Amino acid sequence: MLLMIEVEESDNCPFDVTRSFQTVEDPRPISRVTATGPDGKEDTYQIVGWSAQGPTQAHAALVDDSGEGAAMLVYGAAEGVRLKPVDSTEAWSLDSPTQWGDIFLLLGRDAHVE
Repeated sequence: MLLMIEVEESDNCPFDVTRSFQTVEDPRPISRVTATGPDGKEDTYQIVGWSAQGPTQAHAALVDDSGEGAAMLVYGAAEGVRLKPVDSTEAWSLDSPTQWGDIFLLLGRDAHVE
């Protein structure tokens, strides 16, 4: 299945991106991901999709990564994904200094998502 990711410029993500991926498996909903954070350390984070209305469901799917084999694509909504520390209890907010947004994450095939 071909999966088209379209992310609009917003306060969560500062640029537009349109990209397509060939999926190897069906996308599944996720709420946590192990990835490299803004401090350069790998850790587990809470993750949501981000839209003009706020948080939505994030998804992950194994995709073909041309030349590299398969990779784990983690994606959200029209304004990308938003992450925060796994132990954070604060509400999702664009104003939080401990949260950050991105267009999507393209991780190693064996990336931990739940």
